[in-house]
Amino acid sequence: MAKPSNREKILTEGLRVVHEHGFAGASVRDIVHAAGVPQGSFTNHFASKEAFGLEVLDLYASRGRAVMGATLRDEALAPLQRLRAYIDARRDRLTQTGIRNGCLYGNFLAEANEHGEAIRRRVAEIFAETREAVAACLRAAVQAGEVPGSLDCNEVAGFVVSSLQGAILVAKAEGSAAPIDRFENILFSRVLR
Repeated sequence: MAKPSNREKILTEGLRVVHEHGFAGASVRDIVHAAGVPQGSFTNHFASKEAFGLEVLDLYASRGRAVMGATLRDEALAPLQRLRAYIDARRDRLTQTGIRNGCLYGNFLAEANEHGEAIRRRVAEIFAETREAVAACLRAAVQAGEVPGSLDCNEVAGFVVSSLQGAILVAKAEGSAAPIDRFENILFSRVLR
């Protein structure tokens, strides 16, 4: 296996540092120290901290796409099982860190005014991609007869993404997965029954 490049180390360790300390709270010095590379490596690979932030978001999104592939897009499962598996996977990932880090997207947006329009737009694009994956799963649930044909899949998908992000934020504040569990329970017992 090839040794990771300095660029890969900066992105991988930088993602961890940014997730733990926030984008504004993670200095370039912190990032290169965690990556074990010289400080000049950062400027060799990234035109700015914002450019680095965009790539960190893309790395985090690629991990999210893997979760969506294993859950929302796993046609071996019934559609509503896929949606439940997606929510459970998001909760399980958060609990691995004691929920203290929350979701990187929400963390970036909480600091959005400090980071610029490009980062806000990128997070919005990622949310749109997630909404579409949830909507496709809900359309499959309609076709399978798991939910009524009258369900507005796009609107409910928007509700799912927004509500899950809110539940993750409250879970981070409370240090408990209970808000995510509450959202999941209401989604399946009231919205999608």
